Amino acid sequence: MKLGVGEQQLPAILDLPAGPARGALAVLHGSHAGTRSHFLYEHLARLLPPAGIAVLRYDRRPRVDGHDVPLTAQADDAAAALDVLRRQVGDAPVGLWGFSQGAWAAALTASRHRVDFLVLVGCSGVSPARQMRYATAEQLRRHGYGDADLAHLSRLRRVTETYLRGGLPRSVAQAELDAAVERPWFPLVFLPREVPEPGAWADMDFDPEPVFAELSCPVLLCYGETDAWTPIEESLAVWRRAARAAELTVARLTGCDHAPTLHEADDLAGVSPQYEQVLLSWLNRRLPGGG
Repeated sequence: MKLGVGEQQLPAILDLPAGPARGALAVLHGSHAGTRSHFLYEHLARLLPPAGIAVLRYDRRPRVDGHDVPLTAQADDAAAALDVLRRQVGDAPVGLWGFSQGAWAAALTASRHRVDFLVLVGCSGVSPARQMRYATAEQLRRHGYGDADLAHLSRLRRVTETYLRGGLPRSVAQAELDAAVERPWFPLVFLPREVPEPGAWADMDFDPEPVFAELSCPVLLCYGETDAWTPIEESLAVWRRAARAAELTVARLTGCDHAPTLHEADDLAGVSPQYEQVLLSWLNRRLPGGG
């Protein structure tokens, strides 16, 4: 079923079970996976309806001037997606599934609106800026770079972040970038060659901890055991400290990195069977008719 979500009528597809829905979820996007056709979202649409669970997937709203869509805007669209689902499935429990950046947006939505459950894959418990410091350092380590390069990277990210917050002149930040561009590791640090305008990364200091503290629904947290993009232990410490009213379940996915796929695959065939089993088992325990 084709639908539109929110004020922008974002293109959406709703996959329904053959009979009455036991539950439903809306899919929230990773930062570089903004279309409803992404294979992780298609996987949910294939896996869950036969188990009686409806799946709504939609295109994230377009970026403006190349900037990330603010998390608050993503949460507004998610709330609209929840309304769409409730009109379609009635009183069945309705939740959100979020991957990476979408996990922040899902948690933010649930802190403001009624959400019956959350499934979060690769959810960082620290700010985007802190996550990217961790992630880019991990990229260098995994590619064999040593302490001197890591120190250069740390300075580069620190200077860039300070500039984006309005604390340094553009010329200083650009000079730091210019000095790094010729380094062989520069493609691993996910920074532009030209500094953007100050404030271009609006959510860089988004703090998820107060958001987690507002949650009271069941939460399934899935982390690949070798996730190079999320500081897992630090994130779990934040979750356990903050989300005292939520029922947390943590799954460590063997053979997976940031996505729930084996060997870092990026297709349907690579989706982890363990992830499928964990997801179905957890939903079955929390949705009606799962006995």
